[in-house]
Amino acid sequence: MANAMIAGVASYVPEDILTNDDLSKMVDTTDEWITTRVGIKTRHILKGEGLGSSKMGSKAVKEVLRKTHTNPDEIDAIICATSTPDYRFPSTASIISLKAGINNAFCYDIQAACSGFIVSLQAAAAYIRSGICKKIIVVATEKMSSMTDYQDRSTCPLFGDGAGAVLVTATDDESVGVIDTDIHTNGVGLPYLHMKAGGSVRPASYETVANREHFVYQEGRMVYKYAVSSMLDVSENMLKRNRLSVDSIDWFIPHQANLRIIEAIADRMNIAREKVVVNIDKYGNTSAASIPLCLAEWEDKFKKGDKIILTSFGAGFIWGSVYLVWGYDHK
Repeated sequence: MANAMIAGVASYVPEDILTNDDLSKMVDTTDEWITTRVGIKTRHILKGEGLGSSKMGSKAVKEVLRKTHTNPDEIDAIICATSTPDYRFPSTASIISLKAGINNAFCYDIQAACSGFIVSLQAAAAYIRSGICKKIIVVATEKMSSMTDYQDRSTCPLFGDGAGAVLVTATDDESVGVIDTDIHTNGVGLPYLHMKAGGSVRPASYETVANREHFVYQEGRMVYKYAVSSMLDVSENMLKRNRLSVDSIDWFIPHQANLRIIEAIADRMNIAREKVVVNIDKYGNTSAASIPLCLAEWEDKFKKGDKIILTSFGAGFIWGSVYLVWGYDHK
């Protein structure tokens, strides 16, 4: 039974940048207020009529194909993690396949909020190990600006747009690849993090639009509490069940939601700060795209054999961790 490894990674972020100073002209906030509370300085925003998540996702997918010298016809599946699909249907993955020239793959979306990438990576690894697929693209793409209320000072500084893609392939080398995953959902998060309207419970109407119910609603304190405890527990359990020490881990890559959440987890696990991957200051919270954006930015620092822990937390609540061993040296 072959193992599954990440064989390449790429990302895409839009050119337009929204700074904290820009936001201060839109709502009652300041650069200092945002920086000290969430650690974000800038975020990228996809602008343009008719442009959605597939625009960014297809850019990242085409780049990972180019970097890995992979023929699009070799791809068996595309799994797209997104909470901001182009349409309710069809899947954003199917649109990405067309734009990227991938003709032989089955494609579908996974909606697991900010944990979408690790859930999709787990699924891809299972397909590889089963022998059903040999090459899969996992792409996470989020146009978070499309559901951000720029009149709400508590949430509008948090989110940015972007996409990341990884090529997952079969390998006979059991020492590298996705070694272990641990993902949980408890369903208690609905009151604290959701979009009030637009689903089947409360379809879009004049009233829901007028009441600004088609944006992210978040109770920050409760989300912070659950995020820290959940990601901490699942990451420590991942180390324990794989007989790993904190010192033996080369990189720790948490979901980029809030710098204070990241620092709280790292401090409680006693992970050296130089091992903790952080880029939230540049991109904000890009939901499912945040971890692959980190992988793409740090790719040239990773070495074959590096032990990496990924962890995320998202609406639902759904949280988890992945232990992977990096499979190649950057060229």
